[in-house]
Amino acid sequence: MSALPRNVPASTDLPDVHWLRSSFSTGANNCVETARPLSGPWVGLLAVRDSKNPAGPAVLFSAPSWGRFLTAL
Repeated sequence: MSALPRNVPASTDLPDVHWLRSSFSTGANNCVETARPLSGPWVGLLAVRDSKNPAGPAVLFSAPSWGRFLTAL
């Protein structure tokens, strides 16, 4: 079985998602948004996209990978 890709070319291709922006974000669209896909092969992953390009690509993280990323910050 092949592994799922860890990105999608257009975040609009992710079904049933509600994108969330950090409460620290200003109105300038200068941060990232996150969403948890509720259907399809991406269930259980966290999608992250650039708020300046909402139709652009999204990177997908597992919960442990996202946690390690945040810890490293």
